Amino acid sequence: MSGLVYGTAIVVLIHLVGTVGYWYLGRPNATWIDSFYMTFITVATIGYGEVIDLSHHPMGRLFTVFIAVLGIGTMTYLFSTFVALLLESGLNAALRKKRMEKEISRLAGHYIVCGIGRVGNNVAHELLKTKRTMVVIETERTILDPWLEEHHDVLHLHADATDDDALRKAGVLTAAGVFAVTGDDSHNLMIALSVKLLNPKVRVVVRLHDIRNTNKARKAGADEIVSPDFTGGLRIASAMLRPHAVNLMDRMLHSDGALRVEEVVAPKNFVTASVGATVPKSRDYVLMAAHHQGEWVFNPPDEHLLHAGTALVLMTSPDGRIRLEQALAREFKKTP
Repeated sequence: MSGLVYGTAIVVLIHLVGTVGYWYLGRPNATWIDSFYMTFITVATIGYGEVIDLSHHPMGRLFTVFIAVLGIGTMTYLFSTFVALLLESGLNAALRKKRMEKEISRLAGHYIVCGIGRVGNNVAHELLKTKRTMVVIETERTILDPWLEEHHDVLHLHADATDDDALRKAGVLTAAGVFAVTGDDSHNLMIALSVKLLNPKVRVVVRLHDIRNTNKARKAGADEIVSPDFTGGLRIASAMLRPHAVNLMDRMLHSDGALRVEEVVAPKNFVTASVGATVPKSRDYVLMAAHHQGEWVFNPPDEHLLHAGTALVLMTSPDGRIRLEQALAREFKKTP
């Protein structure tokens, strides 16, 4: 776009210089209209005869050559830039879509957000803030495009999340979880059913407006069901009954370090070890509980044993969570 602006400015400047120059060379008979017209037909290569007689002005004809070379060169540049912009607008979109689909196909352990409305926007914001990889699926361009203006680097698909092909393109076969958070309960139930038919192992969280649809959502394959109306009511009650606890959670959510209550699961190749050896005291996290095979241990002591599949619940930052995940995967592998 800047090329068009600069090119147009140069063309205008050439016409100004040409008009003044021809007026000077053709005085006293040349008018300003004649001078502008002479410049225009020279730059446009129309090929009419000289409106201003330059037969007795050798320098005037050299001036015409100068105007012609600059003008024709600039007009050629403008035309090529304009054509390139026209082609680029369509080609770029197609290439960007193809590149994005290729990048999505290489993902594993990511999250899919189906619907980027009010609830989906908050879900995506939380995933971004806690440094999780995600793919957004949204069927409405009027919703997707404004959101992408602020999050243009996020992987996304303009598609219907109930469509099997769209889910496959979003990487449902290798995803860690799917959020069905559109504004329509029936649509979310269809998304959950479609996801579970493609990948029964993936975790699905469904948003429901009407809590009476809970049993239907369970039968459709939802692992967790969240009603914003229900949880909003609990949040309002908590603000009254336990204000300090709510204030602490709010400070965590809005802190610069993005503190969260997170969970880290010991990988399958984890060698049984104690909490003290596995999760030493650190400023990066606070260990709150350990969960293994249905049994919870709150504030586990250093001698408590951790096994493969044990879930550790911690208060930590995204970087702290990532470092602990990497430490568990790197340092406690079974020897072959």
